[in-house]
Amino acid sequence: MRRAIFASIVFATVIMASVAFSSPSTSVLLHAPRISDGLSRGQALNWAGYAVETSLSSPLNGAVTDVKGSWTVPAVNCASSPNSYSSFWIGIDGYSSGTVEQIGTDSDCNSKKAVYYAWYEMYPAYPVNLNIKVSPGDTINAEVQYVGNNQFTLTLTDKKTSYSTTQTLSGAARSSAEWIAEAPSVGGGITNLANFGSVYFTGCQVTLNGYTGPINDNAWQSDAITMVTRNGIVKAQPSSVSKDGSAFSVTWYHK
Repeated sequence: MRRAIFASIVFATVIMASVAFSSPSTSVLLHAPRISDGLSRGQALNWAGYAVETSLSSPLNGAVTDVKGSWTVPAVNCASSPNSYSSFWIGIDGYSSGTVEQIGTDSDCNSKKAVYYAWYEMYPAYPVNLNIKVSPGDTINAEVQYVGNNQFTLTLTDKKTSYSTTQTLSGAARSSAEWIAEAPSVGGGITNLANFGSVYFTGCQVTLNGYTGPINDNAWQSDAITMVTRNGIVKAQPSSVSKDGSAFSVTWYHK
């Protein structure tokens, strides 16, 4: 289990050393792809948001080299959903592959106490939580970039604090890019989804085959993903993308 790393954090113009810290929950939260769990296209047990691929039915491996996006950290209502969790991230892979290279934030409820933090994860490896203060209302800017030789640079900026790390993962398909609100998993089971109200993603863009564009660009195909229970109850649902294709929201409906 990887529980600590050394990395660089930039505070304004001062570069300082950083170490990861333990997860606020007693169990490790994983951000596992659960798209192909017998549901219809456009549905997932733990994801809500958007994914893009060269073709949703026959995606091209090695196509995705960069994904960017921003979101506002939502406040969670822990009175209505104690012991529940919600993750917000951008990343490469996971929609039709078994790895995910991702960076994001959590808005969780631990015994009715709200907890906010940032992390990255090279799934199926364990997530690494970051020594960055995250608060509701913060604007998060994030990027995941493939830099060659099985290496990915993951960057997250919150206010004046910027974090960046380069990680190696062999076997990544690089076939999809995502902007996601998630109910993370513990021990193979999906957690209750924290009541985050709505989260707003902006500045969403992706680079496929050397071309950069927004979610709804005609150069690729996109899927709007609604999070549902096995019984079809909607847990979280994305809005339509904005006219320029770079923004959307996800709204919470059920834990």
